[in-house]
Amino acid sequence: MSNSPIYFTDNFFSVGLTTIYNENEEQIGSLDLKSILTSSVDILDKGGKLVIKGYFPFFSRRWRITDANDKEIGTLKQRFSFLSKKYEYETQGRAVYQVESEIFSKEYKIINEHGTLVADFKRISGFFASPAFRLTNQSDKLKNEELIAVVMGVSMITKRNNASSNSANSH
Repeated sequence: MSNSPIYFTDNFFSVGLTTIYNENEEQIGSLDLKSILTSSVDILDKGGKLVIKGYFPFFSRRWRITDANDKEIGTLKQRFSFLSKKYEYETQGRAVYQVESEIFSKEYKIINEHGTLVADFKRISGFFASPAFRLTNQSDKLKNEELIAVVMGVSMITKRNNASSNSANSH
């Protein structure tokens, strides 16, 4: 657990490595952004070793998070809501977390089943040239790498929704 924020870029439109930084702008890991066609990301530790993977399985609307050995850690799905953005992150045998944001906000809260804030993240600009996130983990049960995969899942679900609504509007 670390209450210090970490920063990482969301750069799915150009594949490759992006850096995960701590608040002192020191590298603490990387994201390996895969092909835009597969919508997946690997989270690597400082030494470049795979820690967590996040991706959409074929024909699935759920974002799957696995460890380096492909063992499922959890799944993220969007929950229907008119006046807010809501997601549910269900971990394998541990807990179910709610990810919530106001409709036009760039700030999200991750809340456990007891209603306690365990992490928050915000889409920021200015820290990097590309869109970026600031994540603050207050949980002793969720590792930073797992939460980064959740944040990237929220981002990918949002991008999928925007792409499908744009294609529906263009016909």
